[in-house]
Amino acid sequence: MHSLKKLFAAALAMPLLLNAGQSAIAQSAPSAQGKTELLWFGQAGFRIKTPEGKMILIDPWITGGPKTPPQYKNDLAAIGPIDAVLVTHAHVDHIGDAPAVAKSNNVKLYGPADMVTPLITLGILPADLGWRFNKTGRVTPLPGVKVTAVQAEHSSLLVWKNPATDKLESHPAGEPVGYIIELENGFKIWHMGDTGLFSDMKFISEHYKPDLVLIPIGGNFTMAPDDAAYALKTWVKPKMVIPMHYNSNPIAKGTLAEFQAAMKGSNIKIIPMIEGETVQF
Repeated sequence: MHSLKKLFAAALAMPLLLNAGQSAIAQSAPSAQGKTELLWFGQAGFRIKTPEGKMILIDPWITGGPKTPPQYKNDLAAIGPIDAVLVTHAHVDHIGDAPAVAKSNNVKLYGPADMVTPLITLGILPADLGWRFNKTGRVTPLPGVKVTAVQAEHSSLLVWKNPATDKLESHPAGEPVGYIIELENGFKIWHMGDTGLFSDMKFISEHYKPDLVLIPIGGNFTMAPDDAAYALKTWVKPKMVIPMHYNSNPIAKGTLAEFQAAMKGSNIKIIPMIEGETVQF
């Protein structure tokens, strides 16, 4: 009888032991179930913290950005350690501090092939820190993270001050791109870069199925609020959208209020941000 009692007690304890083991496995598993975090520096500049804690910097116009919060504008190191840098094109409000961040963190700068090449040949970026790719090209800048370059309807020009002459020079810098960024948990972000309307936005959305779209609304250089709303409601139809590329340049006059008004009647969730704000998904 005593032995039977022991066996019965052991049988009761087994589910508890199994549950404890499962909890331990869950706690030690990779944190792919963690949050995705976006910090907006202004214009098109974002820092993405992936679910596993990797830091991706996109279009970092930080020290030169008129709306960059002072803690970052005055101390570039305050953005923290960065694991990869993405640049959509060579205009100063996008390439900004990207080479400096790549060099200070000793990480690769990923961008359009014919933009990265002059960065290297002009001595702005060491060759081993430049990664060249183009539209529909896909890279894996970090374990579990995929980045696909997609179309953007814009232009690209690199303006560089030649240290030998102290004069500004203009250099062709390839074609602009947007990026589909797929994180470790499958969450997909479409950073559109600078772009006007183009009908293949529909194809890109249907093929890559982004969860979150970062869309320019300022006008003049990109879509204005009404064009951005048209693209979202007609072609893209994401779950969520963050408007960007406004509020930094007086020539790009599109406003958040105009965008929100143009989006009336849509079920797409608009997530307005303030420069320096962080949001989680």
